[in-house]
Amino acid sequence: MMPKILTVMIGSVMIKMNKVNEKKRMETKKEVQAYIDRLQYALQNGSVKVNFQKNRRVDERRDRKYTNRYTMSQLFPDEDEVEALKRELTYLTVEEYIETVQDLSFPKRSEMRVFGKKYSGKDVYIKIRVELVSITHANGGSFILVMSFHFSERKFKESDFPYRKS
Repeated sequence: MMPKILTVMIGSVMIKMNKVNEKKRMETKKEVQAYIDRLQYALQNGSVKVNFQKNRRVDERRDRKYTNRYTMSQLFPDEDEVEALKRELTYLTVEEYIETVQDLSFPKRSEMRVFGKKYSGKDVYIKIRVELVSITHANGGSFILVMSFHFSERKFKESDFPYRKS
């Protein structure tokens, strides 16, 4: 069963809302590149704290092979997960961008970006949030939440990627 999605156009912006309490939108290519630049800066700066949600409540109802824990164990079996994620996030590109999501349960937190990437011939769904200013830690560093880094439950289509070159 496909989830019901309400789609509304406000000017030139399309906003989608689904039953999981998220608002989705598509950023311009320039905005996505600026986000990736900030992400790479935070990662290369060395003071970034990465929080990886290895165990998520939603995974309790999901086939194990589509969980963060399983995907990381398959793709990076002998590596520290956080270090592997830091490395992999530095390689994200505008062409791998899918959409921007606001979790309406936490409206004051920054939006999350969704990317799709292939690893070993399999599609991987990546959802991250970068906090460079609003959440600071004792060490004064930036904060990156990796909400999702798992094999995709459905095969990606070219139309999922607004900036992919044909």
